[in-house]
Amino acid sequence: MNDIYLYNTLSRKKEKFIPIEEGKAGMYCCGPTVYNYAHIGNLRAYFFEDILKRILLYNGLQVKHVMNITDVGHLVSDADEGEDKMEKGARREGKTVWQIAEYFADEFMKDIKLLNILPPTLWCKATEHIEEQIKLIKCLEEKGFTYVTSDGVYYDTSKFRNYGELGRIDIEGLEEGKRISFSEEKRNKTDFSLWKFSPANRKRQMEWDSPWGKGFPGWHLECSAMSMKYLGDNFDIHCGGVDHIPVHHTNEIAQSEACTGRKFVNYWLHCEFLLEDKGKMSKSAGEFLKLKSLLDHGYSPLDFRYFLMMTHYRKKIMFSFDALDSARNGYRNLREKISEIKSKVTEKDIINDTNIRFFGRKFTDCINDDLNITEAVAVLWETIKDTNLNASEKLNLLTDFDKVLGLEFNTIPAGEVEYEIPDEIKLLAEKRKIAKSEKNYVRADELRRLINGKGYEIMDTKTGYEIKKIRNSI
Repeated sequence: MNDIYLYNTLSRKKEKFIPIEEGKAGMYCCGPTVYNYAHIGNLRAYFFEDILKRILLYNGLQVKHVMNITDVGHLVSDADEGEDKMEKGARREGKTVWQIAEYFADEFMKDIKLLNILPPTLWCKATEHIEEQIKLIKCLEEKGFTYVTSDGVYYDTSKFRNYGELGRIDIEGLEEGKRISFSEEKRNKTDFSLWKFSPANRKRQMEWDSPWGKGFPGWHLECSAMSMKYLGDNFDIHCGGVDHIPVHHTNEIAQSEACTGRKFVNYWLHCEFLLEDKGKMSKSAGEFLKLKSLLDHGYSPLDFRYFLMMTHYRKKIMFSFDALDSARNGYRNLREKISEIKSKVTEKDIINDTNIRFFGRKFTDCINDDLNITEAVAVLWETIKDTNLNASEKLNLLTDFDKVLGLEFNTIPAGEVEYEIPDEIKLLAEKRKIAKSEKNYVRADELRRLINGKGYEIMDTKTGYEIKKIRNSI
């Protein structure tokens, strides 16, 4: 195995990845709360985790990848207040909690398949692991880390010496209402619920009996219980978005290590936000962009995948349709170049191992340096443009690179396919040209999106514009 360096949030530095078991890697990723569709900001996290997994596999490791499905217990507030997001979602959809959990879990799996994200080795649902979660609470209770209030069983964070280390939390400096609201029954500002009691005046759709009373588990509990069940008390990698650092992942560490007395996770990896003009993309704002929104505008899932490769996972990425247009044009150009290379491959081509090793080493050096996929894409283009490589050598390298990139180069046909641009599309393109000449850019943008929705793309050139058909296979 080549040396792989990962930025560990716990140490705030790059560290050489040394697996617990040689040749294998255990990896847990926080999955979706299935009360709504995933928005494209959510999908950035799963793309980053896919790249990580592909890089581990590329380096010859066997990866056991576990991802949870949160179908109960995720409240609308980090303060352990408000209603369960699942119950709220069920009311919004006019369905049962169980129905929306199944529906949105299926929709999420469709999205990651469209984005060519490798599925986890194991999916695990919170509602199917209630016994394991109760067992974890009992362990914490026996060791003196819990107390009971009128609304549930809570974890006493003052009992855990290193609480807040992951997020560098200044507990003493926390303002009331900043991190959480501070109720009189909570002993400490950062205490969190392990088990919430069902309301006395109504029956919840999801509730279970427990030694402490009828209710449901807290959100943080499921990830500790399920990750340790399937990966062990100590495992290699835990992933998520940066918003998980100060609360969810901090609480996972506290409850897991308090119970086992062992280090929970060796490497913590987090990706930054995908931003819109108005800030972080969030479902709580109401309207949000999902993958289907992009498809309805004429983009392909792999256009969006290529867009996500333009920025390192630890940097914020600003989403706009103009930026997505640029990425799509780049991806279309890439496919055309690969199509051209495939058409030039001959049996007479001699594969020079030195050439293969040189570019292969450059690519590996990039991806193994904290998943630097942006630089790896630059190596991809360098390979395509190199005049010393023949077509077979290029194709050999590009096919290998795509094991990590996941851009489905295998679907690209050799040579360009001729097609006729319909008169309707030509007319729309001319209307757009007129709108641009009149500086009516809003109308021009509307027409461009209409053209995209009909399966064509229009690209401005120095002499006017060019129309291309969007391949159905992409």
